[in-house]
Amino acid sequence: MLIFEAPGPEEEVSGMAEPKVKRMNINVEISLHDAFKAATAAKGVNMTDVLLQFIEDYVTKNGVAPKKKAGRK
Repeated sequence: MLIFEAPGPEEEVSGMAEPKVKRMNINVEISLHDAFKAATAAKGVNMTDVLLQFIEDYVTKNGVAPKKKAGRK
Protein backbone atom coordinates (compact mmCIF):
# COMPACT_ATOMS: atom_id res chain seq x y z
CA MET A 1 0.00 0.00 0.00
CA LEU A 2 1.35 3.43 -0.98
CA ILE A 3 0.80 6.40 1.30
CA PHE A 4 1.33 9.88 -0.07
CA GLU A 5 2.25 12.61 2.35
CA ALA A 6 1.98 16.21 1.22
CA PRO A 7 5.31 18.02 1.36
CA GLY A 8 5.88 20.37 4.28
CA PRO A 9 6.52 24.10 3.82
CA GLU A 10 10.27 23.57 3.44
CA GLU A 11 10.13 20.56 1.12
CA GLU A 12 10.46 20.78 -2.63
CA VAL A 13 7.50 20.42 -4.95
CA SER A 14 8.26 19.62 -8.60
CA GLY A 15 11.92 20.46 -8.02
CA MET A 16 11.19 24.02 -6.87
CA ALA A 17 11.28 25.14 -3.23
CA GLU A 18 8.55 27.52 -2.12
CA PRO A 19 9.99 30.74 -0.69
CA LYS A 20 9.40 31.35 2.98
CA VAL A 21 7.28 34.38 3.74
CA LYS A 22 6.86 36.72 6.69
CA ARG A 23 3.62 38.55 7.47
CA MET A 24 3.75 42.33 7.93
CA ASN A 25 0.98 44.33 9.54
CA ILE A 26 0.69 48.11 9.37
CA ASN A 27 -1.75 50.57 10.85
CA VAL A 28 -3.30 52.85 8.22
CA GLU A 29 -5.97 55.48 8.64
CA ILE A 30 -9.27 54.23 7.29
CA SER A 31 -9.51 57.01 4.70
CA LEU A 32 -6.04 56.18 3.32
CA HIS A 33 -6.83 52.45 3.23
CA ASP A 34 -10.10 53.10 1.42
CA ALA A 35 -8.41 55.40 -1.10
CA PHE A 36 -5.61 52.87 -1.73
CA LYS A 37 -8.12 50.04 -2.14
CA ALA A 38 -10.18 52.11 -4.59
CA ALA A 39 -7.07 53.15 -6.57
CA THR A 40 -5.81 49.58 -6.93
CA ALA A 41 -9.27 48.27 -7.80
CA ALA A 42 -9.66 50.95 -10.47
CA LYS A 43 -6.43 49.70 -12.08
CA GLY A 44 -7.39 46.05 -11.61
CA VAL A 45 -4.40 45.25 -9.42
CA ASN A 46 -4.06 43.66 -6.00
CA MET A 47 -3.12 45.83 -2.99
CA THR A 48 -0.58 43.25 -1.81
CA ASP A 49 1.12 43.11 -5.22
CA VAL A 50 1.43 46.91 -5.31
CA LEU A 51 2.92 47.01 -1.80
CA LEU A 52 5.37 44.19 -2.57
CA GLN A 53 6.50 45.99 -5.73
CA PHE A 54 6.99 49.20 -3.75
CA ILE A 55 9.11 47.37 -1.15
CA GLU A 56 11.23 45.70 -3.85
CA ASP A 57 11.76 49.04 -5.63
CA TYR A 58 12.65 50.77 -2.35
CA VAL A 59 15.22 48.12 -1.44
CA THR A 60 16.72 48.24 -4.94
CA LYS A 61 16.87 52.03 -4.98
CA ASN A 62 18.48 52.25 -1.55
CA GLY A 63 21.04 49.53 -2.26
CA VAL A 64 20.27 47.47 0.82
CA ALA A 65 20.38 43.72 0.37
CA PRO A 66 18.28 41.50 2.64
CA LYS A 67 20.31 40.31 5.64
CA LYS A 68 21.13 36.64 5.88
CA LYS A 69 20.78 34.83 9.17
CA ALA A 70 24.08 34.31 10.98
CA GLY A 71 25.08 30.70 11.48
CA ARG A 72 25.71 29.20 14.88
CA LYS A 73 29.25 29.01 16.15
